Amino acid sequence: MLGLTASKLDIPYSIELANGKLVEANEVIRGCVIELGEREFALDLLPVQLGSFDVVVGMDWLSSNKAEIVCHEKVVRIPTDDGETIVVHGEKRETPLRIISCLKARKCLQKGCAAFLAHIVDKKAAEPKIEDIPVVREYPEVFSEDLPGLPPQRQVEFRIDLVPGAAPVAKAPYRLAPSEMQELSTQLQELLDKGFIRPSFSPWGAPVLFVKKKDGSFRMCIDYRELNKLTIKNRYPLPRIDDLFDQLQGSSFYSKIDLRSGYHQLRIQEESIPKTTFRTRYGHYEFLVMPFGLTNAPAVFMDLMNRVCKPYLDKFVIVFIDDILIYSKTKAEHEQHLRAILELLKKEQLYAKFSKCEFWLREVQFLGHVVNGDGIHVDPTKIEAIKDWETPKTPTEIRQFLGLAGYYRRFIENFSKIAQPLTLLTQKDKKFDWGIKQEEAFQILKDKLCNAPILALPEGTDDFVVYCDASRQGLGCVLMQRQKVIAYASRQLKIHEKNYTTHDLELGAVVFALKIWRHYLYGTKCTIFTDHKSLQHIFNQKELNMRQRRWVELLNDYDCEIKYHPGKANVVADALSRKERIKPIRVRALEMIIQTDLSLRIRATQKEALKERNLEEEYLRGMEKLLVPNREGTLCFEKRIWVPLFGGLRKVIFDEAHKSRYSIHPGANKMYQDLKDYYWWPRMKGDVAVYVSTCLTCAKVKAEYQKPSGLLQQPEIPKWKWEQISMDFITKLPRTPRGHDTIWVIVDHLTKSSHFLPIREKDNTSKLAEIYMREIVTRHGVPLSIISDRDGRFVSRIWQSFQEAFGSKLNLSTAFHPQTDGQSERTIQTLEDMLRACVMDLGGSWDKHLPLVEFSYNNSYHTSIGAAPFEALYGRKCRSPLCWADAGDRQLVGPEVVQETTDKIAQIRDRISAARDRQKAYADRSRKPLEFEVGEMVLLKVSPWKGVARFGKRGKLNPRYIGPFKILERIGLVAYKLDLPAELNGVHDTFHVSNLKKSPTQVTVAIPTDEIHVDDTLHFVEEPVEVTDWKVNKTRRSSVKLVKVRWNARHGP
Repeated sequence: MLGLTASKLDIPYSIELANGKLVEANEVIRGCVIELGEREFALDLLPVQLGSFDVVVGMDWLSSNKAEIVCHEKVVRIPTDDGETIVVHGEKRETPLRIISCLKARKCLQKGCAAFLAHIVDKKAAEPKIEDIPVVREYPEVFSEDLPGLPPQRQVEFRIDLVPGAAPVAKAPYRLAPSEMQELSTQLQELLDKGFIRPSFSPWGAPVLFVKKKDGSFRMCIDYRELNKLTIKNRYPLPRIDDLFDQLQGSSFYSKIDLRSGYHQLRIQEESIPKTTFRTRYGHYEFLVMPFGLTNAPAVFMDLMNRVCKPYLDKFVIVFIDDILIYSKTKAEHEQHLRAILELLKKEQLYAKFSKCEFWLREVQFLGHVVNGDGIHVDPTKIEAIKDWETPKTPTEIRQFLGLAGYYRRFIENFSKIAQPLTLLTQKDKKFDWGIKQEEAFQILKDKLCNAPILALPEGTDDFVVYCDASRQGLGCVLMQRQKVIAYASRQLKIHEKNYTTHDLELGAVVFALKIWRHYLYGTKCTIFTDHKSLQHIFNQKELNMRQRRWVELLNDYDCEIKYHPGKANVVADALSRKERIKPIRVRALEMIIQTDLSLRIRATQKEALKERNLEEEYLRGMEKLLVPNREGTLCFEKRIWVPLFGGLRKVIFDEAHKSRYSIHPGANKMYQDLKDYYWWPRMKGDVAVYVSTCLTCAKVKAEYQKPSGLLQQPEIPKWKWEQISMDFITKLPRTPRGHDTIWVIVDHLTKSSHFLPIREKDNTSKLAEIYMREIVTRHGVPLSIISDRDGRFVSRIWQSFQEAFGSKLNLSTAFHPQTDGQSERTIQTLEDMLRACVMDLGGSWDKHLPLVEFSYNNSYHTSIGAAPFEALYGRKCRSPLCWADAGDRQLVGPEVVQETTDKIAQIRDRISAARDRQKAYADRSRKPLEFEVGEMVLLKVSPWKGVARFGKRGKLNPRYIGPFKILERIGLVAYKLDLPAELNGVHDTFHVSNLKKSPTQVTVAIPTDEIHVDDTLHFVEEPVEVTDWKVNKTRRSSVKLVKVRWNARHGP
């Protein structure tokens, strides 16, 4: 074709065309020339069959000439050696055909334009005939061309019952157009000929109006609205659409039958005929058959069809008013089922409209859905209406859209949550303000409806799984069976539900699922997954509020098992509260980093780095040979800019990618993933990790996703009773008539025996010392050590001097670490529960019951010692009304008592040792060992002392850690003393290791403590040193002692 000679190739080429087809070329035409923009280019061509194209230049030619393809402009730019650029434009699209007016066409013809006449014929598919359809051809009488006349007497007759006191209503006829008047005359004559209407003299009268059908003809309608208002409503239920579709499980063959003018095939009771009267220009008429437009017509006709089809209903046929659907699993079954229904219609003299019936289908459209062997999905004809739906302008238009969309809500996950912005605008007295949220919700619903998934039909009653989720926007759930979605369900929260706790909301989602799908789940075993872990133990919880009790009673009616499913794995997209995350803005900002000045700096540092004296530090190891310059001359590795170590540019890029306003402190992996698309250097990922790990801001503000620090440390087991004790206070109790509002709890570490002493919160240290002497020392002797918290009375000089005189060692708990005094804390928890029970059961003041509570506690079995504290203390059980006989059976003499007590103490120490080993092993599973050196810099956790310190007005945005601070001393195994600044002089300086974290920088940093304010009313280190003076102020009735004390307080004299 080109007149060129081809030469043979030594080795043939296999060429893959754009359509994937492989063709073989064994010839080549050399020295060809193509002309582009007054420039000539030489190339070799391989002759192959290209269809409509003459020549196709390949990627090798485009690459060698550095061609740039600009898709949105539809051009190819080819740079030349002299600095110019050749621009090759693609073919322009031809102007599409458009409709013009007759006047414009006439002018074109007058100008001599060519014209062509085309005759367009709408060629419809040949309509099926009854004779061609198996089984159906045997029943031509069922598909009569018209109704033969008045229907026979049936099992049901239509009657109109009026409310008491109702009077006849007659409205004037509506004015009609001439074409409508002609249609009225024609249709009246047809109804008279069939015997469906007759002239009337009734006082009732309804006007007539016409509605246009799809085919252009008119449908006559009677406006029975006034009559309907006076009619007692028939509450016969119409079947739920969802229930009808559930019957179709496992079906493969379908036939659909539509009755011809179904309402006209049912007579009206004689007494009700006058009430159907309608008024026209041509006379007064009344119906003998059931007309359209009456309020009870659908319910009565549904009743008739259910009675007629009762033998086969829900076995292989479902009925919705005048629509009949026959379904079968096999072709043979369908033949039997179709014949049975047609025989039934023939017997009952019910007639169908053949043109609206469909038979032997593998996929059927029914009630706005399409059903086939795969499941159920939205009718495509409805989707077209949704696609073209314009943005609503009024609340009524929103309701219309939500009405259609809500019909298909079972196909849309989280429908209620998505539709919430639209629903709010339909509320009464709500201003119609269509904004971004409403438009977004509108478009999302349209998109989801147009791309709705296929839902499976349930198969049997086994293997149902429900996934539930709740958020502050609403409840959502998914019903599945054998890994297939059966249905979605969701709803918005009611006003009072917005006050529910998270636990109640999640439980409410479970109850919502069970109620809405009761017909699936009741009476069968099912599994419910929730992302709220505590719900799996709901059946074993003892303390439930009234709402939870009602819901648990409902749950007990179902054979369901609630399991925990982490939110990340939950099918409901955290339904309701878990939007798809868009990529952070820092990624877009990274594209802006490559600015002109930065590019110049990179190119300059690359030249310096490649010099022999600097090359070794770059750690390239021969990879410099793989660096290729880009268009600007910047060296790149696999199209990523190489950033050398020389010049400090890596830190510039790190700072921009980590600390700029466009990228707010991402983690190491996120930061690396963002950078690697643009930059490269050896060991880049490790450098990113080191940079992020040394960021002081990240260390202060980011939560730790690791085990807490510090293994469990336990005090030494005492050798004898009441050698080592713990003490603490239960404060803020209701004040009793005796003035008591606090309990002093004192516990022996060996026998676990305890004393619960009622006191006043205002009792001073002297009063406590008096009680301690009377209740503890006189009964058990002086303890060797005492563990307590840092209550002001325990750290006072008076208390310390008092214990120093006795020879008892005071061990105070670590700041903000109550686990140090775990023995007292656990006993207090048990005591509070026992007191609550006593007050509820016995009434009265709590201090009256305290001796009984102490007796009960000391005489109850304790797991860690394997006995009751009383038995461990005295060598035998205490006599009580329950076991008085056993207590006195055995009499021991003095030496035996001593020996048995000694033996029991040895057993108890062994049991405590074993119990501690178990506790330590269990506790250390969730902990990690951590040690610091004196002089090391650490960060201090803020959360344990939020009640002590405030951080300006940041609220939840306070830092998680402050510091760094220097370690001055190690206290014990897991506590450290810190060098705190003067601004924190009200906080005790010794902390448990779990409140500390290694600082990423070991350099002393200027700590901004301007916004940290320590509460003046909280004093953690108030140590009285000496009494400097005292006096007595006497009044008429009493005298008050005043003492002047010198304090050793870190925050001032």
